[in-house]
Amino acid sequence: MSLFVIGDTHLSFGVPEKSMEIFQGWKDYESRLEKNWKKLIQPEDTVILAGDISWGMTLQEAEPDFRFIDCLPGEKIILKGNHDYWWNSMKKMTDFFQEKNFKTLHILHNNCYAYKNFGICGTRGWVNMPDEHAEDKVLAREQQRLRVSLQAAKSQNLVPIVFLHYPPIFGSSRNELMLEVLHEFSVKDCYYGHLHGKIHAKAVEGVQEGVCYHLISGDYLQFIPEKIL
Repeated sequence: MSLFVIGDTHLSFGVPEKSMEIFQGWKDYESRLEKNWKKLIQPEDTVILAGDISWGMTLQEAEPDFRFIDCLPGEKIILKGNHDYWWNSMKKMTDFFQEKNFKTLHILHNNCYAYKNFGICGTRGWVNMPDEHAEDKVLAREQQRLRVSLQAAKSQNLVPIVFLHYPPIFGSSRNELMLEVLHEFSVKDCYYGHLHGKIHAKAVEGVQEGVCYHLISGDYLQFIPEKIL
């Protein structure tokens, strides 16, 4: 039983006109992901999908992408990315997954999941990129969601592992609200996506202020899920 992670799958089976194949490094990415996934992951494994899962604008448009994921081996824990426009309330998403008989999809949203003695925690995060506008209300909300998720792990005496979509540190830019929570709960590992192409070179990886950061965008990983535990 192993734990894997990958972000930014950007699946587009329901909206093929939005395929990422137009970008360098993304040719045949969906078939590459499927091949690598089936090679590595067993039914007893768990995979974290760290945002930007589907280009579908609604749950209905994203349904073919969910079906693709659900049919792959293992349990999947999904969190929101900035392009997951289909994302809805926990109840609506849970009801939709039940209606469509998607049995391996689990939602990380104001909660945590136990994996052995670890707590799988996280949220989308929010922007700290120099060319994107940050909103104070959204930043505060995402900080609170991360705190709630980590508190759930703490209440179960689980060692927290954090998964975000946005990087809490990017170059010299820092999301101090998210960093505050990571340090408050003594988080040792933080996995994030969102960064693509040439911008990978500016990603922060390795230990900073006691937290080890890991970039896990799909194209950065060559669409090979990364084993964590």
